[in-house]
Amino acid sequence: MAAGGWIWRWGWGRRCLGRPGLPGPGPGPTTPLFLLLLLGSVTADITDGNSEHLKREHSLIKPYQGVGSSSMPLWDFQGSTMLTSQYVRLTPDERSKEGSIWNHQPCFLKDWEMHVHFKVHGTGKKNLHGDGIALWYTRDRLVPGPVFGSKDNFHGLAIFLDTYPNDETTERVFPYISVMVNNGSLSYDHSKDGRWTELAGCTADFRNRDHDTFLAVRYSRGRLTVMTDLEDKNEWKNCIDITGVRLPTGYYFGASAGTGDLSDNHDIISMKLFQLMVEHTPDEESIDWTKIEPSVNFLKSPKDNVDDPTGNFRSGPLTGWRVFLLLLCALLGIVVCAVVGAVVFQKRQERNKRFY
Repeated sequence: MAAGGWIWRWGWGRRCLGRPGLPGPGPGPTTPLFLLLLLGSVTADITDGNSEHLKREHSLIKPYQGVGSSSMPLWDFQGSTMLTSQYVRLTPDERSKEGSIWNHQPCFLKDWEMHVHFKVHGTGKKNLHGDGIALWYTRDRLVPGPVFGSKDNFHGLAIFLDTYPNDETTERVFPYISVMVNNGSLSYDHSKDGRWTELAGCTADFRNRDHDTFLAVRYSRGRLTVMTDLEDKNEWKNCIDITGVRLPTGYYFGASAGTGDLSDNHDIISMKLFQLMVEHTPDEESIDWTKIEPSVNFLKSPKDNVDDPTGNFRSGPLTGWRVFLLLLCALLGIVVCAVVGAVVFQKRQERNKRFY
């Protein structure tokens, strides 16, 4: 491939209409090669939902062949999970239930995109339902625990679809989607809705919708993007976009849910994994991706963030170096103003002397 290479576009378009229930990330096929040669570095779609990109060994698709089967052990489930012909119910609308479903095959793709068709619904009124769904890409699988039905101090990536605000002081609007990357050293704090370990998040009204709801997670070359389609408009809406994310290969995809004193039905209709055809440098190809430690190169710690009502972050309190820089800028501004004022004053004095 030429030195310029192809630049893969991160744009997200309409979902594929030709395949019911399959959200597609882009509006069509890639740009022909002769146009690439004419235009140089141009943009191209990563996937269009075509079957050649779909990795069936990592996908959960109706009629759910290979789920819990010894002959085709592609997916395993545990706890309260119930398999039907139309959906996989992780928890029923009952208290104190936990359930999960996990891919049996580890994923060795460096660049991937997961489309999740899900439904959260129940009889509970506002703020009287819970707790939500977690989507996982982790080292360990089928380990129950307190984090939406799965283990705490995990290794890997988690996307939380949280429906209940445990922190009564929060200004966030729920339901709320958040992302966490963990190397096993961090614990998810339910009492604060995971605020201290959250990398980014957004408000997303996905509960008790009378139409299909979708979520897409894309990971490629250190960039993690989460999109939603919750308005029945057949279009993706941006939720989370983070760079500097490092995830290893060889981890497992899964989904879990849990209920406590409050409850909901948490259903997974499909999980479809697509391989992204992305070119890597020779140095990147030489890395043993299975040995990478899950991490994020963040300019500041998530703990430095506080909430605003929209679910976005704004800066926290001023630290010592910020105060120093602010005072330095103010001092420089005063000096500049004084110099300019002195020059202007001197010019006026010289002009006035010419009149005498």
